[in-house]
Amino acid sequence: MKFNIITLGCKVNTYESEFIKSSFLEEEFVYTDNLEDANVIIVNTCSVTNQADNKSAKLIRHARKANPDAILVVCGCSSEYKRENYNDLDIDILIGTQDKSKIIDYVKEYLNNHQKVIKFYDDRFIDFEDMKISNFHDRTRAFIKIQDGCNNFCSYCVIPLLRKSIRSKNFDIAVSEIKEVVNNGFKEVVLTGIHTGSYFDNGHDLTDLIHEISKIDGLKHIRISSIEATELNEKFLNEFKNNEKICNHLHVPIQSGSNAILKAMNRKYDIDFFVNKINEIRGIRPDVNISTDCIVGFPGETDELFAETLDTITKVNFSKVHVFPYSKRNNTVAASLPNQVDERVKKERAIKLIRLSDKLNKAYNEQFVGKVVPVLIETNHDGSVGHTSNYLKVVVKETLNHNEFYNILITEAFDDYVIGELK
Repeated sequence: MKFNIITLGCKVNTYESEFIKSSFLEEEFVYTDNLEDANVIIVNTCSVTNQADNKSAKLIRHARKANPDAILVVCGCSSEYKRENYNDLDIDILIGTQDKSKIIDYVKEYLNNHQKVIKFYDDRFIDFEDMKISNFHDRTRAFIKIQDGCNNFCSYCVIPLLRKSIRSKNFDIAVSEIKEVVNNGFKEVVLTGIHTGSYFDNGHDLTDLIHEISKIDGLKHIRISSIEATELNEKFLNEFKNNEKICNHLHVPIQSGSNAILKAMNRKYDIDFFVNKINEIRGIRPDVNISTDCIVGFPGETDELFAETLDTITKVNFSKVHVFPYSKRNNTVAASLPNQVDERVKKERAIKLIRLSDKLNKAYNEQFVGKVVPVLIETNHDGSVGHTSNYLKVVVKETLNHNEFYNILITEAFDDYVIGELK
C-alpha cells in the first residue's frame, strides 16, 4: 500500500511527520509523492494563524478531491482548534495534537473495520508522547523534538490551548536518539519544541542536554530552533561561550518593539531587558546571527507604537525579522481587546518591516564578503547550496558533495543569501 504526508507549520510538525513516515515504512507501506496513487493520505495541520487554518482546510479538500478512495487522516493543531469545522470534510481518521505516534495503528484498525476514528483529549496536563527517529529522509540536518506544550499564554496565541502544558522528552532517550541520527551520518541536529527553552527532565535543562550531546563524535553543529530572551541565563550563555558546536545563530522572538504592546501581549520582558540580553550574546560572539519574530497590527498598536517597533528592530540590529500581521484568534485575550487594527494597515506595516528586515539582512551578509567560512552542503544540483554555522545561505557554482563541509570564500551578498566559491 502507498501513503503520502502533507505537512504544514513548524519544525515540530516536520519531526512528527518524519516519525509518522518512518512508522509506515516499517509496516512495509511505500511512500509516494502522487496523491492520486496513495491509499493513505495524512495531513498534518497548523493553526498558528487564521491563514494557516485556511490553508490546512484547503489542502484537506484538495487531497480528498484528488483521491476520493484514499483513507484520509487529519491531525495537528488546526484539527485540534477547528475540530467542529472538519466534521464535514469527509475525513476517515481525525485526531488533534496527540496520538500522532498511533496513526499507523488507527489506519490498520480502519482497514479492518472501516469505522471512522475521531480522537481528542481535553485534559491540559498530559504526558510527553514519545517518538524516536533514526533518520531524516531528504534532509541534511535532523530536527529532534525534545519538548512539547507551552505555559506562557501570550494574549494572541492559541498554541498553549492546542499543544497543552509543557513537557519534555526523557533526557537519556533524547541523547540516545541524537547519537543514532549522528551514527546514520547526520552532522547537524536542530533541537526543537513548542517552547524549546523550557526543556527540563529529571534535573536536566536545555543547557545540560546541549552539553551532553556535544560529546558525541561526528556531531559538528547543534542548532536551537528558538529560545526566549528570558531563557538566556548565565548557565546557557556560559555554554554558548565555551561550546563551539552550538551554532552561531540564535532565533530570539521579540514580537514587538514597544513596551506598551509587549505588556498587552503578556510577554515576560521589556525592551531594556531584551536589548541587554542581545548585548550579552554579542559580547560573547560579536558576529552572531540573531533573528527574530515580530507581530504587527496588534490591537492598540498606533502609528507611534509601530514606529517604536521599527526603532527597536533597528537598534537591536537583527539579521532577519520574520514578520506576522496580527491574526485574531478565538479563545484568546487579544481577540476581545479594543482598538483592533484595520487589515489594510496591518499589511502596510508588514511591508515596511519586511523592507527593514531585508536591509538588515543584507548588511549582516555583507560583513562576510571576502571571508572564508565552513559550509555544510545540502543540495548539489546545478551547483551547490548550503548553510554556515551562523545560518548564511551560501550558493556555490561548483557541484560539491552533499552533507560535507567545505571552506567557501564569500564573494557577493544579497538580502537573503550569499554567493561563494570553493577555496
